[in-house]
Order: sequence, then structure tokens, then C-alpha cells
Amino acid sequence: MYKSILIPTDGSEFAGKGVEAGLALAKALGAQATVVMVTESIPTFVGLDGGAYAAAFADFDKDQSESAARALSAVKQRADALGVTARTQHVGRSQPAEAILATAKSEGCDLIVMASHGHRGVRRLILGSQTAEVLAHSPVPVLVVP
Repeated sequence: MYKSILIPTDGSEFAGKGVEAGLALAKALGAQATVVMVTESIPTFVGLDGGAYAAAFADFDKDQSESAARALSAVKQRADALGVTARTQHVGRSQPAEAILATAKSEGCDLIVMASHGHRGVRRLILGSQTAEVLAHSPVPVLVVP
């Protein structure tokens, strides 16, 4: 059935539900997993000069990379404990839904398993939904874990 499963995470406890479901499915199917964490660019701050912005950007980028490394390491350990072959990937300075879809394509994934925060109404419109974007544009099936 599915041979290569993409599991996006943001490192949160909530996203962990999607990670657990994706790893469990990979184990049950004998599939390999690719776990991706996408971090966005630093917001532009009005009033910072070029040097201050460059310093803030470097610190932000370093913090994002370190955070991703910790989160992905924990998922890799969990995959190893389950006996699931898993690769991890951090995609920095990217829009999450776009990077998730690009990673699914580049890694040859035939299923995406991800959590949804389940926001409704105005809150969903204000916050946006990476899961909804992935669902709307994915050429491969997407399993959404509530």
C-alpha cells in the first residue's frame, strides 16, 4: 500500500499526535518515514537598522535550527524504538505548507500524515491552516489526525 510516509511536525505536543499516528502506520505497513520540521523566516521588524536586523536574523535562525534538531532527534529516537526506518529533515526559512508539499515530492512520499489543530471560524481564518493548505494542494493522499 504506502511505502513512504511524510510526517510533518512543529515539535509541539499537539503535532506529536500526528507523529505517533504516522510512525504507527509506517510500522504497521512496513513503510519508511520522513519526518520534516519547517521553520519560517524571522519577521521583518520596522525600525531595526541593517546591522541589528542581521544580528537578530542570525540569532533567530540559530535558535530555529537548534529547536528543530532537538525535536527531530526525539522523533528519530521514537521511530528507532518502534523499529521504523525514519529520516529527518529540517527546512528553514520556508512557508510550512509549501515546504511540506515540496518535501513529499522530493522524497517520493506517497502519503502525508499530519495533525490538525481543528480551529474553526474566525480563529481558523486569522491563524490560517497549514493542514488545510496541504489538503488543498497535495497530489498524494493526506491523513489528518485530530
